[in-house]
Amino acid sequence: MRLYLCRLTFHENLFYATREMGRLYETGRYLHNYALTYALGLTVAPYFQAQQIPCYAEELTELNQRGIYITPARGIQVRYELVTFKYADNAYRVKMSPGTRNSPSYGRAKEIAVGSVFEFAVLSRESLTLPRWVRMGLWRSKALLEWNIATEVEALGHSERIAGLPLNPLDVPGDLRVFDLISMPPSSLVDHARIETQWLQAEVGGQSVLLPANMAYTFPQP
Repeated sequence: MRLYLCRLTFHENLFYATREMGRLYETGRYLHNYALTYALGLTVAPYFQAQQIPCYAEELTELNQRGIYITPARGIQVRYELVTFKYADNAYRVKMSPGTRNSPSYGRAKEIAVGSVFEFAVLSRESLTLPRWVRMGLWRSKALLEWNIATEVEALGHSERIAGLPLNPLDVPGDLRVFDLISMPPSSLVDHARIETQWLQAEVGGQSVLLPANMAYTFPQP
């Protein structure tokens, strides 16, 4: 088992709508593990989808067979920038009543600013070739990917501990005792989670990383 401790440093503003509050669209300080998996090129989605419906189960389950799993990312150095934009004539725009004055409709995006840094882990049974640069978010923002590798990962057995990185609770075998809930689409995440389960520990890049064992992409039954 290999553990890659990764850091993403954004060279362009990152935007995705974690929360929508009227005309304000806010980007959260966590990155979903689904988004990271696609950004790293470990799975791909068709360029054209007639129904605009994600197929996460079909596209991510294959990674379980290869023993590859990516955790969500936590912002460790995050700055924000508030950007005002005009609504274009798109089918998904917010519907508003006509105004009495000839003024354009607008919205505001709270974006992750340039220089912000996120941290996450990649677990894999096989050696991986990770990209140096990735693009994420609605604007396809460019980010530098750096990592350290731990080739020796210690199994600690069954116990109750606190995970060192944010997690997707759908993917974690065991009982979650206490956690901080991060509400975001397509599924909520947890951070600082105390879990009773089996554990993996590794020393990588001068940092001790503690994660639940046997994590795999899991999806609710339809």
